[in-house]
Amino acid sequence: MTEFLLKRAATTLLTLLGALVVVFLIVRLVPGDPALLYLGDNYTPEAYRDVRTALGLDRPVVDQLVQFLRKVITGDFGASFRTHRPVIRELLEQFPYTIVLAITGLLVAVLIGVPSGIVAALKRNQWADQTAMLVALLGVTMPSFWIGILLLLLFSLRLGWLPAIGGGDLSSPMTLLEHVALPALTLGLSSAALIARLTRSAMLEVLNQDYIRTARAKGIGESRVVMRHSLRNAMIPILTIIGIDLGRMLAGTTVIEIVFSRPGVGHLLIEAMQARDYPQIQGAILFYITVIIVTNTLVDVLYTVVDPRIRFA
Repeated sequence: MTEFLLKRAATTLLTLLGALVVVFLIVRLVPGDPALLYLGDNYTPEAYRDVRTALGLDRPVVDQLVQFLRKVITGDFGASFRTHRPVIRELLEQFPYTIVLAITGLLVAVLIGVPSGIVAALKRNQWADQTAMLVALLGVTMPSFWIGILLLLLFSLRLGWLPAIGGGDLSSPMTLLEHVALPALTLGLSSAALIARLTRSAMLEVLNQDYIRTARAKGIGESRVVMRHSLRNAMIPILTIIGIDLGRMLAGTTVIEIVFSRPGVGHLLIEAMQARDYPQIQGAILFYITVIIVTNTLVDVLYTVVDPRIRFA
């Protein structure tokens, strides 16, 4: 396991390096000049040259890239063009809101998707199975922003149970929970549909195995057969889709944060893209890539917990 983690760490560093270079080059291909956006109505040729020099945009792209990589190695992602604050500080301020939303959204997806998939597999071709798969199909096809708007209309505007906008106070768990409830439900519903469909398929495959029939023939209780023998052996593909879903959710938090006017890395990224704030764009995308890589590594490690036969060299 130690050797596997060391290899994964080396691969992660190379992946991050490649991602940094690609992101650095791509953001500079986006139409729009940060200096012009920064000056606005105060544009003059002299001011324009001064701003480009101050932002380091007057140097060749290769020099800018080398300087950027040198700073990143030391943990310095530069300063935002808009706010002039260190990018790492702004990311750390927004990071908790995005992570709380992604984790609670994943919990909603798992708590809805896995039981629904199990019930659908046990009641194959019956009304419970057909209903669960119909709901799952609706969850996959409906855009998350549309689900969010519907939930806002019902629970915030009509019933007044939950706040419509904001992220809550990180020091107050209850306030944080109130503000994250609707966004997490919105984020989790579409992912729950995918998890339910995959859980159903994985469970059906396991339930048809000989050892499951043998366990039932021995008189083992149905709940034990389902939870200990069937679900555990079906967990590998389920864990895989959950790990992939977390990465998809992190991308989806951008839309959800806009719909619910929540703070977060996604909201920060949209504002940075509108202002062509290169350092902030690079920092936010690197954040997403890092979380996704770490999540995939944790999922690989969990494989060995679910199935002891799996070993990493």
